[in-house]
Amino acid sequence: MSSLKRSQDPKLDDELKLQIGERDGIRDKLRKMCRDNHLAALSAIVICLFIAMAILAPVIAPYGEAEQDLINRLQGPSAAHILGTDELGRDVFTRMLYGSRISIAIGILPSLISLIIGVIAGLTAGYFGGAVDYVIMRVADVMLSIPSLLLAMVVMYTLGSSTVNLFVALSMTGWSSVARVVRSQTLSIKQSEYIEAARSIGVGKWRIMIRHILPNCIPSLIVLFTLNVPSAILSESSLSFLGIGIKLPASSWGLIVNQGRQFLFTQPWLCMAPCVAIMIVVLAFNFLGDGLRDVMDPYMQR
Repeated sequence: MSSLKRSQDPKLDDELKLQIGERDGIRDKLRKMCRDNHLAALSAIVICLFIAMAILAPVIAPYGEAEQDLINRLQGPSAAHILGTDELGRDVFTRMLYGSRISIAIGILPSLISLIIGVIAGLTAGYFGGAVDYVIMRVADVMLSIPSLLLAMVVMYTLGSSTVNLFVALSMTGWSSVARVVRSQTLSIKQSEYIEAARSIGVGKWRIMIRHILPNCIPSLIVLFTLNVPSAILSESSLSFLGIGIKLPASSWGLIVNQGRQFLFTQPWLCMAPCVAIMIVVLAFNFLGDGLRDVMDPYMQR
């Protein structure tokens, strides 16, 4: 069989790309982003550095995570403690390294779980339509009507403060927006001629959804994921700051801020270091998401 040929009309070519998924490879788009958007490329490097620091925390950290030195408690930044020490004499830089593990993991894993739930819900609602679509979208509307942080607080108060419950709480709050995006794209793609052709030769519904519709949603999902991660990091930090998130002996950036706020005016480094880290990571993910949207969203390329 002969392969599809490009038409002479650029607009028709764009439409074909949108409908049948004839897009450049992910690698080519990333190269284009790095070439055209230096801020997004720098953000990707910053994110990779923070992830590497989190993974290599036991190797990089100059002290043990719970190692105390009460004689040198509340010391300012110095050669021995580059970010100072806290009220128990623990090295703040070491706590920051170990805290990044939980903060970044809680940003990435719940976003990934909510992405999977949203994809399943959106594909099902968009493809089957009718009562299935109505029920799923009304549930999504209810979830969207409730502030995500408030919903996470309710879940944490109900289930109790623990790392696992925090994962559950944050996973429950982000799937609805993903479902709406996937549903809208599914409604558009399922009317395409190649989907009708697949149905006519007996291809199963789930195979059509997974093999033919989902790949066309991947660029939007990548962008949504990079924009949901900073939201999850901020939610975890807020919950830990309020005392209903991560509990000792575990550590996260939000918990470090919560413990250091009582020394805000006398030892400000206890709060400033984790706050700056949160700000940098959140901005990096947002800039990266904007850069990926510019090169992956077919509507942005028109």
